[in-house]
Amino acid sequence: MSTTWLPFEWIVAIRFLREGRLQTVFIVSGVAIGVGVIVFMSALLAGLQANFIRRVLSAQAHIQLLPTKEVTRALRGNADPTRGEVQGAIVQPPLQRLKSIDQWQAVAAQIRAMPEVTTVAPVAGGSALAVRGSARRAITVAGIEPDLYYRIVDLHNKLARGVSRLTGTDILIGTELASDLGVDVGDKLRVTAANDAVDTLTIVGIFDLGNRGANQRNTFVALHTAQSLLGLPGGVTSLEVAVRDVYAAQVIAERITAATGVEADSWIKTSAQFFAAVSAQVTANTSIRFFVGLSVAFGIASVLVVSVVQKSREIGILRAMGIAQGQILRVFLLQGGLLGLGGSVVGCAIGAVALLLWQRYARNADGTPLFPLVFDPALFTSALLLATVTGLAAAFAPAMRAARLDPVVAIRG
Repeated sequence: MSTTWLPFEWIVAIRFLREGRLQTVFIVSGVAIGVGVIVFMSALLAGLQANFIRRVLSAQAHIQLLPTKEVTRALRGNADPTRGEVQGAIVQPPLQRLKSIDQWQAVAAQIRAMPEVTTVAPVAGGSALAVRGSARRAITVAGIEPDLYYRIVDLHNKLARGVSRLTGTDILIGTELASDLGVDVGDKLRVTAANDAVDTLTIVGIFDLGNRGANQRNTFVALHTAQSLLGLPGGVTSLEVAVRDVYAAQVIAERITAATGVEADSWIKTSAQFFAAVSAQVTANTSIRFFVGLSVAFGIASVLVVSVVQKSREIGILRAMGIAQGQILRVFLLQGGLLGLGGSVVGCAIGAVALLLWQRYARNADGTPLFPLVFDPALFTSALLLATVTGLAAAFAPAMRAARLDPVVAIRG
């Protein structure tokens, strides 16, 4: 291939790489393996993390607003101060009654106006007893507005059978509860609330939230049905909020509390152990990238140091011919950049092939993929840039050494 049209530094850098073909092949292979590991592990961990987040948040809101809790009060006995009697305060935890969020419509409108928020869904929830013949089970009744709530928890895709519509006399129950009570779609279910209110509802759908406890306990009815059953006329017990960035949920929850005065808990706070595990996974991924990148940098630097020693006579001749130090510096920087770029291109291809093989052969027992992998172009672009910049950085010290060689000493060897 003719290189006469290239600048002088490029011609010399390419010629040096061609003359040391074996070294070039080895270092490009090393860089390729390193970049392939980075691409494969990054995509794998990102897919695993996204799968965990999706599983955890598919059945709950990102942020939940709850009514203010009852404050504790101190009770004092009938002590006689004339006798020097002192009665200590008895702190009695108050009974947490089922109550609505004050002016919840205004609060919901205020939250919807925030640009980070996508959906706000009112929920009226409380405990009840489901009765079918002689079978009784304690349940949690959640009154929802389907159009809003299904944007947060997609019950359409979680139905085992039946439909997800909710009218005034309909109820959705979990698969475990249906099995325990021996009921199916179309059967009647008697629901008794803690205030002794009773309603008979028709089972229109049976869902599977992927959690045995949730399937055994959770039920869904229309919002006005729950308000009537639980004695909350026009009220709601919580506001369920979905946000654009799930990792910013805690910051947004704190902003909501400051703006509205209503207690807001994010999934990060309520699932602290899970979030800590996700954060540890991110840290592990970053550590893998760092140490692989460090090994790539040392590999490139070692090869170029050897190249400077081997090419010292040629460098001395070039300097004697009037080639400037800056040009010699650029020759070796170009070699480092080309080694990094060439290795990263091959490495990205290796990583992509490894991901395709993983997606094809890593399967669950039923033949479905373990979890979906996303081929993010930004990942491959960042890997290319990282390897190229690493190559340039690793080449800097050998390049400086080559540029500072004394021509006479270099020629004499």
